[in-house]
Formats: sequence, structure tokens, C-alpha cells
Amino acid sequence: MRKPNVLIIDDEKNLVSSLIFSLEEEGMSVHAAYTGKDGLAAVEIHTPDIVLLDLKLPDQSGFDILDKLKTMTAPPITIMISAHGDTRAAVEAVKKGAQDYITKPFDLDELILLILRNHKHRQLSEEVAYRREREASTHGLIGSSSAMQTLLQNVERVGQSSARTILLQGPSGSGKTLIAKALHSQRDKSAPFVSVNCASLPENLLEAELFGAEKGAYTGADKRRTGLVELANGGTLFLDEIGELPLALQAKLLTFLETHRFRAVGGQTEIEADIRVIAASNRDLQVEAQSGAFREDLFYRLNVMPLSIPCLAERRADIPELVSIFSEELALQEGCSPITMHPKTLSLLRDYPWPGNIRELRNTIERLTILYAGENIGPERLPPEITVAARDPITNNVDTDTGDIGSEGEGSLANEIAKREAQCIREALLQSRGRKGDAANSLGISRHALKRRMQKLGLTGDGF
Repeated sequence: MRKPNVLIIDDEKNLVSSLIFSLEEEGMSVHAAYTGKDGLAAVEIHTPDIVLLDLKLPDQSGFDILDKLKTMTAPPITIMISAHGDTRAAVEAVKKGAQDYITKPFDLDELILLILRNHKHRQLSEEVAYRREREASTHGLIGSSSAMQTLLQNVERVGQSSARTILLQGPSGSGKTLIAKALHSQRDKSAPFVSVNCASLPENLLEAELFGAEKGAYTGADKRRTGLVELANGGTLFLDEIGELPLALQAKLLTFLETHRFRAVGGQTEIEADIRVIAASNRDLQVEAQSGAFREDLFYRLNVMPLSIPCLAERRADIPELVSIFSEELALQEGCSPITMHPKTLSLLRDYPWPGNIRELRNTIERLTILYAGENIGPERLPPEITVAARDPITNNVDTDTGDIGSEGEGSLANEIAKREAQCIREALLQSRGRKGDAANSLGISRHALKRRMQKLGLTGDGF
């Protein structure tokens, strides 16, 4: 991290000389001014990161200087210096915009720590702001892998289209909610975005939650309840985990999608709503429809514009960037320095299959940030499930991003690995009664990755 550029504005020349010597010893670039007028001129010339500002100057008050610094486009961090007994004034300066204060006589190590801490916090804040601005341009979807670039292109095209129904399918923790918001923002960010998790509400309340209820429609309905469909009028309704929607309610949703009209529970009149419906599921809804667990007609009505969300194991190239962003964001959240990763640690993170996807990765970085703030994380500090997976030859030697078995260990070793992998896939298919979506979930990979592995290994999936 770059050392700060410091400007001292104080009329005590002996103190200033001592500070210049000590701060330069720490590798900082230091400038000095002895009046408020000269200090403001020095700010324009040297554009300091940190200003050490005395409260009492010969020509004007430190408060006056502080007010002028605050009007700058990129004001420096200001640390007020107050004489003994002026603590109350220093606190008042902080209220007016100074980042911190220190009282004379002060401990030099304390001042250096104060400077470095404020400078580091500013750099982290600027980095996070830059990241957020960059993420805003890509709707918060992070990653330069081919899988993510394809998804970003599809989000832009589909989001700007006139499609009224969009179906997102991908494993839990892969960012379906974020993608739904990105799709919504492509049309009109100011329009309502209403989200509901179909698995989180009791079945007897779900219909009223979606379509609303008239007063007296059920016990406890002492006033009219506006449903989420009506609240989303003119915008987007996001139905997460739509596979959990009861079959009876699926029929009512299908009718609404076809007519754009609905009746509230206990209502006699139809209400019209002009909305886009984005549905999401971590299941293979086509398989669910074929088995009768999901209405087939509703599936085809929702599947007008399908988007497949890649699991993290299919976009391993994005893991270093995600780790870096999560480390910085979580450090700012915890008020500490970000963690860094030893190259071997980063390699283990890339090789791990991440069954919980991006959510699991972020949780891992949060745990490491809390336990080892500011440290370089070695492999021994990773959770055991990651290091254990690294010793598994099947997990460690299969790259689900490319679909190829690793080049190391040709001949008998490669054959043995392929046999063990095929055995795992057969067992997963057997337990799921041939349902590839469920088998893929149990293996911690996507359905598409499972299909590629089966083709590579010559498995048909028949006979299960």
C-alpha cells in the first residue's frame, strides 16, 4: 500500500521539524506550512492525502481552514491537532468534517498509527467505490470468464427485450437474485422490483401474499391486503424457488400469465397487472414437469426466455477476482485490513468444487477476514472441507471449467481416476433414480457439467 503524502499546518516550527524527520523516516512524503494562508496554497500545490491541522494558527482558525478544505473536489483527510485542554474543540472539529484529532503533547507512535490507519481506510473506501462503480456497469455480475461474459451478454439482450416471462435455472448460491435485478434494471430501474421466495411462506398464506386478499376472506383478514403481483404493477415480480409453489397455485399463476388478470382471495372483480415475471429454481423444472411434480403447461409458459446460470465450478477463472473483491468489501465492513492469499491457497480455492457456489465462497472469505484480519492466508488456515477436497484425486484432477481430465498422470492413473469418477456418477444417478438434475446437485456440479462428464466417460444414464 502506498505511503501517504502529508502536509503539516502548524506554527510551532520545532514541532514541525521533529514531525517532518519522524514521518520521513516512516517513508512518508512530508510538506509544511506555518500559516493558514500558506497551508491552503500548499494543499493546491502538493495535493496531500493527509493534513495535520493545528486548531490555532497566527492568521486564522483551524476551523476556517477545515471549512475550505471540505469544499474541495477531493478533500484530504484532516487530523486536527489541539493543545492540552482544547479536546472539546477538537471533538467539535471532527463533527465539522475532520477525520480524527490528537492532543498535544502526543506520542509520536500514536500519531503515525493514526495517519496510517486513516490513510488505509481511505484507500480501501476508494477501492470499494471503484469496484462498485465497475459492478454497476455490469449489473453487479463479477467475472471475466467466458461463462460470465456469455451470461452478461444474454442478460443485456433478454433484459432489454419485450419478453414477459424469464426462467432462471442454476444451483443454490449462484446469484439468481442478482441476475433477476440485473434483468430488471435493463428496462426501468425506477419501476418496482418485488421479490418473493416461494419456499419461505406457508402454503395457506402464499396465495394471499401473491394475489392479495379482501377483508374477511380468511380468519384474521381484518383489512384488504394488497398482493405482490399488484405491488409489482409496471415493474418486475421475481418468484424465487418457484419449484416450491403448490400445484393448485401454479394453475392460478398460469392463468395470470396468460391473461394478465387475477382475483384477490375472496374477491369478485378481476384486477389487471402489467408486469414482467422472472422465475428461478435450483431444480431442473423440465424433469420436474415430466415427473408431475411441476405443471408442464406452466413450465412451457415460463420457459419463453430461459437463462442457465453457471455454477462457480464452471467459472473457476473468476475465483481470484471474486476473492479479491470479497476480501476488500468484508475488510471495510469489519473495519480491518483485508486478507491476502498465498499462491498455494488461491490454487486450492480454485480447485475446490464449491457446492454452495458464490455464497459459500463469500462466507469462507468472511470467516477468514474475521479470524485473520490483514494476514496472508496460508493453506493451513482454510476450512477442512477445502483442504480435504484438495487431496481427493477426482476433485483435484478434474477441471469442470473445461470438462477435461487433467494431463498429469497418464495411463493407469488416468484410467483409475476415470473409473472412480464414473462410479461416483453411477451412484449419484442410482440414488436420484436417473434424475440428472438431482444427481448433479448431490455431486456439487451443474447439470450441464454432469452431461459433459457423462459423455466424456461414455455413460448414457440408461437403466436407472
